[in-house]
Amino acid sequence: MAFSGSQAPYLSPAVPFSGTIQGGLQDGLQITVNGTVLSSSGTRYGGYVVCNTRQNGSWGPEERKTHMPFQKGMPFDLCFLVQSSDFKVMVNGILFVQYFHRVPFHRVDTISVNGSVQLSYISFQPPGVWPANPAPITQTVIHTVQSAPGQMFSTPAIPPMMYPHPAYPMPFITTILGGLYPSKSILLSGTVLPSAQRFHINLCSGNHIAFHLNPRFDENAVVRNTQIDNSWGSEERSLPRKMPFVRGQSFSVWILCEAHCLKVAVDGQHLFEYYHRLRNLPTINRLEVGGDIQLTHVQT
Repeated sequence: MAFSGSQAPYLSPAVPFSGTIQGGLQDGLQITVNGTVLSSSGTRYGGYVVCNTRQNGSWGPEERKTHMPFQKGMPFDLCFLVQSSDFKVMVNGILFVQYFHRVPFHRVDTISVNGSVQLSYISFQPPGVWPANPAPITQTVIHTVQSAPGQMFSTPAIPPMMYPHPAYPMPFITTILGGLYPSKSILLSGTVLPSAQRFHINLCSGNHIAFHLNPRFDENAVVRNTQIDNSWGSEERSLPRKMPFVRGQSFSVWILCEAHCLKVAVDGQHLFEYYHRLRNLPTINRLEVGGDIQLTHVQT
């Protein structure tokens, strides 16, 4: 999805992190925090998630969720949707908690992250996608707590509902406003289906596919290519490490356009460079995603 005048994302920020929210938070704004829980963290299948608000240096009563959606060593996609009465918090595309505002939220202008986590990006999707009322957010903290030895919380018997945010039908196609240019970033998050064979992310220029990113689980490869006039060029397959996409697991892809190439990172780690074969970058103005994944977040 493309938004003019939206705040640029924070890319691979160091933790602890504190960053400005330009214009403060507003009803309808969505903030996505994408990262990986460090393997050395205490988070396990057990534990719980705490939500709270601090006013004048004092914490209020805790609200606890005994289901732990964050797993040690695993990537996550955490989305905060600001609404006039509450926050809707989604983890990996599934509604996790609804937190009602305890204080007026028009004064908040900063987001901070700390703890045992590596961040891939923090991005901002401005109002306009959802019905919005004017208002901006409160200081809300969500942190995970390690359970006592042997203490395990079971997953709720009723599966969490999918939050009805804009659906990402597959295949998914959207415009890249202004096309590509140096410093342009495209962010995608999703989950690979358990029985996945392949999926693709295409950056298109007219009838040409300027960049084809094609993870293939049936070949244990990540294929890159360009198609001009329905004819494929030479494939690029080399990787500096093992296949980063895993069946049944969530992922984030960050595509950064530079003057001579695209740099692609998966789950916050640089994976490869792809030198431009179609060099008229502004004409590369369409994103297409298809195959065996569920999309949870797209920002062009």
